[in-house]
Order: sequence, then structure tokens, then C-alpha cells
Amino acid sequence: MYPQESNVQWNSEGKDFNRLKHTWRAKWITHPVESTLDYGVFLLRRTFRLDVKPEKYIIYVSADNRYRLYVNGRYVCAGPARGYPLHWRYETLDIAPYLHKGDNIVAAEVVNFGEYRHGEQHTVQTAFILQSDSTNRVIINTGDTHWKITKNLAYQFIPITSETVGGYYAAGPCDRIDASLYPWGWEETGFDDHDWLTPKAARTEAAVGRDFLYGSTWFLVPRNIPLMEEKPVRIPKVIRSEGMSAHDGFLTGKKELTVPPYTKASIMVDQTWLTMGFPQLITGGGKGSKIKITYAESLFKTADTDKPGAGDHFNAGLEKGNRNETQGKFIMGYYDLIYPDGGTNRLFRTLWYRTYRFIQLDIETADEALDLKDFHGIFWAYPFEENGSFSSDDPLLSKIWEVAWRTQRLNSTETYADCPYYEQLQYIGDTRIQALITYYVSGDDRLARNAIEQFDHSRIPEGLTLSRYPSYIYQVIPTYSLLWIAMIYDYYMYRNDLDFVGKFQPGMVSVLEWFEKKIDDNGLLGNLEWWNFTDWAPEYNNGVPPGAEYGHSASISLQYVYALKFAGELFNALGNERLAVKCDQMASDMIQAVYTHCYDASRGMFAETPEKKVFSQHTNIFAILTDALAKNDQKDLMKKILEQEDLIQSTVYFRFYLFRALQKTGMGDEYLDQIEPWKIMLDLGLTTFAEREFDMRSDCHAWSASPCFDLLHTVAGIYPAEPGFKSVVIEPNPGKLNHIRAVMPHPAGDISLDLTRKGKTGISGSVDLPDNLTGVFIWNENKIRLTGGRQKILFTQDP
Repeated sequence: MYPQESNVQWNSEGKDFNRLKHTWRAKWITHPVESTLDYGVFLLRRTFRLDVKPEKYIIYVSADNRYRLYVNGRYVCAGPARGYPLHWRYETLDIAPYLHKGDNIVAAEVVNFGEYRHGEQHTVQTAFILQSDSTNRVIINTGDTHWKITKNLAYQFIPITSETVGGYYAAGPCDRIDASLYPWGWEETGFDDHDWLTPKAARTEAAVGRDFLYGSTWFLVPRNIPLMEEKPVRIPKVIRSEGMSAHDGFLTGKKELTVPPYTKASIMVDQTWLTMGFPQLITGGGKGSKIKITYAESLFKTADTDKPGAGDHFNAGLEKGNRNETQGKFIMGYYDLIYPDGGTNRLFRTLWYRTYRFIQLDIETADEALDLKDFHGIFWAYPFEENGSFSSDDPLLSKIWEVAWRTQRLNSTETYADCPYYEQLQYIGDTRIQALITYYVSGDDRLARNAIEQFDHSRIPEGLTLSRYPSYIYQVIPTYSLLWIAMIYDYYMYRNDLDFVGKFQPGMVSVLEWFEKKIDDNGLLGNLEWWNFTDWAPEYNNGVPPGAEYGHSASISLQYVYALKFAGELFNALGNERLAVKCDQMASDMIQAVYTHCYDASRGMFAETPEKKVFSQHTNIFAILTDALAKNDQKDLMKKILEQEDLIQSTVYFRFYLFRALQKTGMGDEYLDQIEPWKIMLDLGLTTFAEREFDMRSDCHAWSASPCFDLLHTVAGIYPAEPGFKSVVIEPNPGKLNHIRAVMPHPAGDISLDLTRKGKTGISGSVDLPDNLTGVFIWNENKIRLTGGRQKILFTQDP
């Protein structure tokens, strides 16, 4: 079972190991005869005796692909944190609270998802390692002869493909569980493991740390993020059933639901909001039964294909419609299969987390009744706390905040992710926005630091990063490599940690040099390989703007300038004046080329290519963000971006950059008039924000959580005045709001404000800053100096 709160003590690095520059004393172990490359679930046990209950008992644990650790039958934790062979994570755990005097058992479930593993799951082979700290009185290292192992034959994989779920899918297989083959109680002290085998050493010279002089498999590094939050989440209601009447009692665990013999029944439940985690089903009886459990973000119906553009789903001909409307709709999605053995209180748990709002249980019983005793989920996510907040006199904005924050939570586990249902992959485009939300709402920057490092580790010989990492499915999006530089710059502005930023100087150089080699004779970027995704605008070719493939794209050229300017400032801060000057000069030269070849004076706008046939919001947004047009002309250009309907329009992702341009041109008050896509999604009953406003594949997509950032950064107007967030600017843009209240966590403490409009142009209220933090409050170009503590704000209405 999962505990509501784990009391295991987790440390980022153990006493024994100083970055593990030596070999471990423990050995990687695996099954002696089963394939170590194919799918398999393996169980390991180690019994040992303690003369006294220890005050502390430190162990170091890792596995490939993943493990779940138990001590004396109690669940401890799951791991390892997501990594890859050159940076493979291990956990440092104090398991003393789980131990007692006398016989004890440490047990682990290790799973290798094999050929159909998740897109982010790197692997070498099935293996497990556990090492006792040298201060422990009893040593239980793997590799000694006391460990036992068996393959859990109850599990088989169910391959899930894009056809299964109706859109590109990379989130791994589902489970087929035959309870008659399950070794129930295997993690308990009294279990008889006499027929289990002795593990063999995995095929590696030794278990080694990252800095060891050689190795062929896993280079072990300490876990650098906390353990995931795990808590039970109850499913509120049954919404329909066929074949029998179904009550909600079994969803509470207080009243079992009995499915009679020889019954074929279907029960659909509604979480009422999108969530994710490990579903747990407890059954009794039902030998010979079959339970199919299907999970979906939303229900579907067949669209009227006679209408042009019918359907609002990634697959033409299917329609989701309002997510709260279930009548006449069906479920489609990935699924697990369970075959009960007739035992009592059988707990079935998935091997990996599922994402769902709707779940359908399709049940067929044989000659024995099946009791459904309990069915609920164990929420599993990065333990972000909601330390920031925003409220106003418009309750709709509170709903947008709630849904955006849920979107952020469901896309944050051991890495950030683009979406929790279909891919679970950490893409740079999404992650930049997620990291900024993290700085503004949580303040816990560990997952953001982890992401920046992982993208650096992903760089290919050509110099670019991968678009998403960790991932064994290679994909390169050159524009995302540029946004990785923007991520580093964001961190530089929000955290006073130049040493961390300095680690990425070689990587930034390698990315910029790749683009430098692509500059054509006319000064614009020429032919660009790979997938130069910019936005899901329907007019773009699979997200790629005109000119990117064959050369001379103003959009990509300006995105390059965007990164050059950030890099120049970073190099200057790092004391590399030569590189800083080079970046500034290259940015200036590229801007001149874009202006010369792509600026259309008759429209006062930048075209997509020198042919000047196509115009977009995107290119002109970056023209503002890079100062490709004189600052005095940028506001007029911003107005054209908003008003001219023949421009290729930004989708929900790229509006993040639209909002940056609004703020830069002093038009931040327009923000609340530009969030219609988020309002539409709320009207459709979404409880997280989707990948895009149209052709919705994913109902939960990280980049759509940006309102959590903008309500604090743009509307409340809180942002760093200088690198390291050593001082703050508060420049509110409340638009038509009469009252706003906001809190943002700063490394020195909370920044908060409470402001009310006074007439048409006045404002009053208070601002609180942490001690020793200074700043400036700006209102209608008027400024007030801010110091630590509370200060009153008052600007009266203009006469």
C-alpha cells in the first residue's frame, strides 16, 4: 500500500560518498537466467537480523529501469529519479524508522518496460543495486549471497500505440496482471522464498560514480530532487453503468460492490477533474473474472463529418466537446487487464502512473461473484507547494489560476513534461514556461535546475541540444536549443547563482556556432536541418514557418537574435568580454539583414521571407523582443499585431511570447483582453489547459499553464530589476480590474501586494517586500522607491 505521507528520510548525498569518485562496494545484480533486456518484473529480498533497533540506517539504492522499495512489508519509496547512463541517479535513504530488533526484510520490485518503454526511459539492462553505509552495523550490499530474486510471472505488457489513444504516444505500455501467478505477500517478513534464485552480477566491471576513470554502463550520481508527493485521491462518483446497477460505495472503500456470477458489466466513473497517479483496485473473489480498466482525459463522440472541419480532436471525425457532457459519448484510451484469482483483499496497482478524468471498468465474471472493495488513485507528482497566489475582483481569473496550476502540477514529476497522458517528455519549449511558473508560484528551483542541466547533457556532436531530454527517441528542434539559452538567462535573472550559469557557457557556444554556420550570403539564416518548430499555427507546415526549410526565414533569424542577446549578456556577466562583443555584433548584423530583406515599409511590418508574401504575428513579436525596429515604433507595431486579422495568428503556446511583447511595449493592460483561448477551454469543461485551442490531442499541456506566470509577472507586474533578483520592479497592469492581490515567493521571502484602483487613473494599497530587498513601484510612468517591509501606495486620479 502507499502511505499518505512517507516518513522516509531522503538526503541528496550520503555520508559515505563524495560524488562517488570510486567504485561501490555493492554490485549491480540481476536475474541469473531471464533476459535482462526484455520486459520483466522482478522481485528481490534480503533478510537480515538486528540486535537492536538502529537510530539511523543509511542505504544507497538504484535500479534499471525502476524500483519500488519495501522494508518489512511497508512501502518506502520509488526510484530512481529519471536519468540516463552517464548520469544515472541513486537515492540515499534512512530506513531506520522501518526497522526493528530481530529479523528484518528489505524487498524491491524492479521493472524493465522493455521494447515498449516510455520515451524518456533510458536503459542498459535489468539491474538493481543497494549499498549499506559503512556506519551500519549490519551490511546488506547487493552482491552478497543472501539476496534472493524471482521473476513475477503475473505481469505481461500491453503495448499501447498512437492508434490506441488517437494521437502520437510515447508514455509506455500498460499492464496485464494474472493474480493466480502473483506471489502474494512477497514483501513481508514471513514469506517463504526458499525456491527463489541467487542473483548474478550484472554485466559491468563494477558499480562506479560519475567521475570514475572508466565504465561501460551506469555512472551513478546522487538524486538531486526530492521524492515525489504521494497521496490517496478518491474518485467522487459513478456516472453510468451497464449490465448491473452500480453504487458509489466501492469508491470510498466503505461499501463493496458485488458483481454477480456470469455477468458482463460496464461501470464508468468520473474523477470530475483531470489527475494522474497509480490506480489501486482491491478485490475479493471473482476467480475466472476479467477486468478491463480504460483511462481517458475526456470522452468522445463521432463528429458530423459532413460539416467542414468537423471534430475538435487530433483525429478527424472525433469530437470531445464539453468535457462535462457525457451523454452519447464513449471512452477511448489506454487500458490495463486484471484477472482475479479468487483471493480476498487482493490489491492491484499499476507499474507506472496513469492520467485520467474518466475511467471505465469492463467486467466479465465466471461462476464466482467478484467483490469490488475499493478503487482509488494515488496522486504522484513533484512536491511543489503553491506559495504564490493571485486574486482579483474577477472570479474567472481565479478559475484560470486554479486550472493553470493543476496543469503545471500534472506536468511535473521527476522531470517536467509536456503532457501527462500522451508523451511525458521534457521539451525545452514547454519547460522554459514551466520553470518560470516554478519561480513565481513555488519558488523551489530544483526541478528547473535539473532540466537546464539535462538539456546541456543532451547536446549532440553538431552542437545542438535535443528538443526533449531525457529521451532515447532522438529529436532535434534547433529553435528549442535557442530557448534553452533563454532558460539559462531566466535562471540568471531569478537566482543569484553565477557559478551554476557558468557551467553552460560551452553549451551555449556550441548552439550558437551551429546557427552561425548556417548564415547565408544575404546575412539571413539559410537552409536549416531538423525540425524548426515555432508554433502550431495551421498555416505553418507542421509548426515550421516559411523559409526555415529552404532558407531566409525572418522568424528563425530573429529567434537566433533573441538567443544571441541573452547569451551576450550572460557571457559579459561571466567575464567573457570577447564572446559578449561577438554576440552583440552578430545580433546587430542579423537584425540589419532581417530589416533589409524582410521589412515591408508599406505595411510597417516584417514579412516571413524576403518575398514578402506572408506575414505573421510570430515574426513581428520577435522583431519587438529583439529591437529589430526602433523602440519608438514598437508600440505601433504591437497594435498592428493585435489588430490585423490577415496575419498568421499565435496559438496558445506562442501567446506566451505575444504577452512578452505586450509588456515590453507598455501595453500590459491588454493582457486580460488576449486570454480568450483560456476562457474557451474553461467553457469546454476542461480542468487543465490543452495543447492548443483546436484539434485537441492533449487536454493537459504544460505550455498552456502560462497564466500562472503572467498573472503575477504581467498583471501584478512583479519582475526582477537586475540579475539575481537583487531588486524588484512592481509595475502592475490591472487592465479593467478594480482590485488585485498577489504573492510571489522570492529567495529572501515573499513579495506581496494589495492594490485598488482610484478612479480611472489612480491606485492605492500596499506592497510588502522581504527585509533587505529594495525596488521600485511604477504606475503611469511615476515611480516610488521600495524598501524591505510594508509601504503604502497612493497615486490619485489625474485631474
